[in-house]
Amino acid sequence: MLDQNPADAPATTLRSLIASDAEDLARQLQAHQSRIFPPTAQKTIRLFTPAEAADFIGIHEGYLRQIVADGHGPAPQPNGRRLYSVNDLEELRRLLDANGKSAAKYVRHRRDGEKLQIISIMNFKGGSAKTTTSAHLAQYLALRGYRVLAIDLDPQASLSAMFGHQPELDVDQNETLYGAIRYGSDRRHITEIVRATYTPNLHIIPGNLELMEFEHETPKVLADKRPDTMFFSRIGECLADIESAYDVVILDCPPQLGFLSLSALCAATAILITVHPQMLDVMSMSQFLHMTSDLLAVVENAGGKTDYDWMRYLVTRFEPNDGPQNQMAGFMRSIFGNRVLENEMLKSTAISDAGLTKQTLYEVDRSLFTRGTYDRALESLTLVNGEIEELLRRTWGRK
Repeated sequence: MLDQNPADAPATTLRSLIASDAEDLARQLQAHQSRIFPPTAQKTIRLFTPAEAADFIGIHEGYLRQIVADGHGPAPQPNGRRLYSVNDLEELRRLLDANGKSAAKYVRHRRDGEKLQIISIMNFKGGSAKTTTSAHLAQYLALRGYRVLAIDLDPQASLSAMFGHQPELDVDQNETLYGAIRYGSDRRHITEIVRATYTPNLHIIPGNLELMEFEHETPKVLADKRPDTMFFSRIGECLADIESAYDVVILDCPPQLGFLSLSALCAATAILITVHPQMLDVMSMSQFLHMTSDLLAVVENAGGKTDYDWMRYLVTRFEPNDGPQNQMAGFMRSIFGNRVLENEMLKSTAISDAGLTKQTLYEVDRSLFTRGTYDRALESLTLVNGEIEELLRRTWGRK
């Protein structure tokens, strides 16, 4: 009997109580979602100021003003200001490259000989800002002109919700990556489950609870010794079918070391591990690294790939004025050296408040926040994402 007095109505089993709470919560969340984003609503991305537009394109603001003075770019607003859409950024990139004397510089697509970059973002402890990191990195790279595919491997599907795809409402059976990596005749081609987003250059494969089926089915397939038992190669194999369409793939991994995570590790060309600089979180990461090492040894013995271009640790939810956090961040740097990213992702009310409406900081209007709070948070995210972009460019051999 749970939470009942002897005089209460019939005893409630744990299973029925959880099922009832799940139904009530799902119903209320759907109602809340409909109030915030009615069924006919479409998420959009805001317009950018000249300074933001110049940064994303990769030029000085003065040069942007010169280009606009020559008759290119958007018309001025009624107040005389110019604001730039994502499509404006793309058109200006193409214009700059068309007028350039060297190879494409502003349209940042992969060139011949540059391999697809697949970044697995992971940690098996909640609260490490894994999904926040994935969402902002994917959108930043798309705004910078790369063709990006974000894949939500977390059954909780927070990344999907951030980009306007509600797991309970918008994602049906066989519409997650599970549809492309499942066993048997119902397997779909990955091109059938890729979706566009409101950000040009950014596509997504959403997630939902269906992803757990891969964790349940794989042990059965392994026990039956079927010919298609190479579970750890399945994500890499389906990504190979769309390799030419993208420059970067972002895998938001589930918060546990299961078959999905191992397949993501084997598909990856790079690994980014998020960590909150608190003692318990770092201790948890130590266990995570031990377990990952042991499981990768098993995968390697079975022929799996575990070679990476780079692996980095990202300190997240960092509070610069917190002494213990500074000590823990320094402790990590003393052990891992430059494998800890130079920049930390700051803890910020701007990021968390934007998340309440399922938006990234690149989407929300600056006027909704205290200016200093917004600017500090955006600068932190942009420095982190810029550092990761530099790792990608270095891997491709670009200056």
